[in-house]
Amino acid sequence: MIEIKDILLHISNLTVHYGAAQALFGIDLEVGKGETVALVGANGAGKTSLLRAVMGLNRPSGGRILLDGQDVTGRTSAAMAARGVALCPEGREMFGDLTVKENLELGAMAVKISHAELKRRMEEIFARFPRLKERLHQPTATLSGGEQQMVAMGRALMARPRLLLLDEPSLGLAPLIADEVFDIIRQLSRAGVTILLVEQNAARALTASGSAYLMANGRIVTSGRSERLLVDPELRRAFLGAASENNPAASRLGGAGLTNIRLVKPDMSKQTFMPPFKSVAELQAHQLQGLKWTVRHAYEGSGFYRAKLDAAGVSPDDIRSLDDLARLPFTTPEDIRDGYPFPLRSVPYEQIVRLHASTGTTGKRKIIGYTQKDVDDWAHFFARAYEMAGVTPLDRVQIAVGYGVWTAGAGFQAGCERLGALAIPVGPGNVDLQCEFLMDLQSTVLCCTASMGLLMAEEVNKRGIADKINLKKVIYGSERSSVSMRKKISELFGGVEIFDIPGLTELYGPGTGIECPHHDCIHYWADYYILEIMDPDTLAPLPDNEWGEMVVTTLSKEAAPLIRYRTHDITRIIPGPCTCGTVLPRHSRIRGRSDDMFKFRGVNIFPSSIDRLLSEIPGLGSEYQVHLARDDHGRDHMLLKVERGEGVEPGRADELGREARYVIKHKLLVTPEVEVVGYGELPRSERKSQRLFDTRITDSVV
Repeated sequence: MIEIKDILLHISNLTVHYGAAQALFGIDLEVGKGETVALVGANGAGKTSLLRAVMGLNRPSGGRILLDGQDVTGRTSAAMAARGVALCPEGREMFGDLTVKENLELGAMAVKISHAELKRRMEEIFARFPRLKERLHQPTATLSGGEQQMVAMGRALMARPRLLLLDEPSLGLAPLIADEVFDIIRQLSRAGVTILLVEQNAARALTASGSAYLMANGRIVTSGRSERLLVDPELRRAFLGAASENNPAASRLGGAGLTNIRLVKPDMSKQTFMPPFKSVAELQAHQLQGLKWTVRHAYEGSGFYRAKLDAAGVSPDDIRSLDDLARLPFTTPEDIRDGYPFPLRSVPYEQIVRLHASTGTTGKRKIIGYTQKDVDDWAHFFARAYEMAGVTPLDRVQIAVGYGVWTAGAGFQAGCERLGALAIPVGPGNVDLQCEFLMDLQSTVLCCTASMGLLMAEEVNKRGIADKINLKKVIYGSERSSVSMRKKISELFGGVEIFDIPGLTELYGPGTGIECPHHDCIHYWADYYILEIMDPDTLAPLPDNEWGEMVVTTLSKEAAPLIRYRTHDITRIIPGPCTCGTVLPRHSRIRGRSDDMFKFRGVNIFPSSIDRLLSEIPGLGSEYQVHLARDDHGRDHMLLKVERGEGVEPGRADELGREARYVIKHKLLVTPEVEVVGYGELPRSERKSQRLFDTRITDSVV
């Protein structure tokens, strides 16, 4: 029991049935005069049934309800209203065709007051909800959800209730509007209004109340002062589904089904995924140990690496300093394709728990195996990426990247869940669903490709819903983006913060680094891999600040370690410490490729793969061009120009175009526009003909 001297509402051993089904089991609850008491629990816990019983809308099957010492058990809702009890119901239950003024007047009908008193009370409502006065003669059906909630609360307050029952006041509201509503609840509490607050959002309810009861399965499982419940470590662990290390469900809350209640998660908000190193020297010592381990692990576990290292005349015992990295041979994407389906495998098959594949389309796909440690490490440093971007356990992360054998969706989701944030795995495309979730679920973070980010920003702007969403950050990767593109995305989303996140399947997947909030670089996880910048033609090392090909060596990857792997991504190392203060080193955003690969709608494509497919279609010539463009809505378009074969009739152009479009779509998973031109119409050159014309990026990426 809560220790309160002056009790307004006293409930003892209350039971409620719906036919044969029992909803409440022996509820004991007290609310003191002038106090705000929260009733917290998951959906189906019985909270609304309890409020309806107090209001007289549900007849109790047992127990007693006392209001200011008088037994009101089983009284009608009209009788309870006459005694000063008012209910602000879940879902607001507006009379949509009536105006704001008419809805407010309905709230005072039960108390039969004079016209002058009615006017005075309405002015009090307008003082608390100034926005309602501006919409006084507007039908409530045309109001926003937050404004309707204000009308519902104002309607209940028109009766000047002794006891105000609030049922899920934040339901369906944007976080900022919900904050406003809870500010009003605190004002009412400070003004002496007695409130029984039902709310599924435990963090809001406990911070807005003095005392609280926690419900599950129709029972009160614990109660006490709200500030104690909010910080109690045992209760926090129970809410998070881990009440004890050995038996999480054994606690009262875990066993009662309260593990899905969303609290502030103080433990999770204090955790960090950043490395412990205080200096560059400490980081380099860690790298040396990791390099030694990787070379020995690869040499002893992989026939491919053993042969490669033997040919280079290097053994694991030769690695004594980080300078010895230069003695190691390079690994290439061709090595991975040639080793299909388990390339670079350095552990027994039974230790591989997952496979992912790149979206590359030259020959065999690049399939990479993962041990459980690899998966765990990936989730850990992806959570680090979220942490560096300022994402917290209270964020709602809408993941609009591909799921399946690709690494994108799995990586974004695992990192989000490791951080403790709410993951919304929508997947790519489906603009209508993306917009619906941005509004309805009030996502605060959007994860996507750069072109998808621009498309969504344009769509939000076109639909005029920017003021209905709560997006704070956009985290994108997979493709290059220019400075102007980043600026446009941010502006159309209302000033959201943009973070570029790199990654590749061979190196775990996305999340291998991210922009810091100072937005002048990419910090990369040097405790998981070493990064070198090499001249793509000579493979000689390049000094800091000079653009070249990124080469990576992993430090703890088990299933498929990388030793000096040529990524073909072009970037540069930025020397010196970042103004953000982290010891982690940094590189520039990816500027391009050292090979001829391009990325279209999330798929890696080599012109050579298009060449191969076109050569298999009788009637087509050997010359072609790929033209890539991006429209004003952020959509990428591919136009494939290809010649007819010598002597092929012009009348076959449509037929050949349809065949080329079909083959490209089914083999490369993208759909181009195809233009078949006459033989000899495309330019020839004594040197290598230009195949790719990419106008999507027209300004600097940094």
